Amino acid sequence: MYEMRTLCTDAERDAAAALVQDRQSWLTMRGLPVPARADVPALFRDPQSNPAGLFEDGVLLACMIPRRAPDLAWGQGPCLFLSCIHTLPDNSDDTIHLITLWASDLAARLDLPVVRAEALARQPLDVDPIAPFLRRLTDMGWDVRGSGTGQHEERVARLELLAEQRSGLSALIACRVHEPQSSADSRSIA
Repeated sequence: MYEMRTLCTDAERDAAAALVQDRQSWLTMRGLPVPARADVPALFRDPQSNPAGLFEDGVLLACMIPRRAPDLAWGQGPCLFLSCIHTLPDNSDDTIHLITLWASDLAARLDLPVVRAEALARQPLDVDPIAPFLRRLTDMGWDVRGSGTGQHEERVARLELLAEQRSGLSALIACRVHEPQSSADSRSIA
């Protein structure tokens, strides 16, 4: 069984920071875009950022920072925004599919119409090295909403996914993520 949960302990947050570093090294070795910000692993060590992780039998498969965003510069209306998504190297397609199902369901349960995310892109999207990845995301239900400057001032592909409540998903993915609002809010979505 899979579990998506807020990373509450120092050990969980350190594991997420290590996963981010491993993923960035893997991307660099393949000539794929890597965030210019050197402090991305530090974001996952900071409990105020409320990072979340996807686990399978206690093994961290992915981490991200989910937050409620009233409006993005490129997207109209409120959304669940998934920032800094990182997956274990060589395991991303299945993991991204699980994240897609979970995020769509969570957004619906939070009465948010869409999920938004960004993927680093350095060239026009149809020739960028991430073009095959973007096609796989499209097959999973994500819409590519063009490219432009992202939340961290880097060129990104802008992604959007419709919220959809998925009854029975909890049998596959248990959700113990704190509701993405303010860092002082510690309510859980069960």
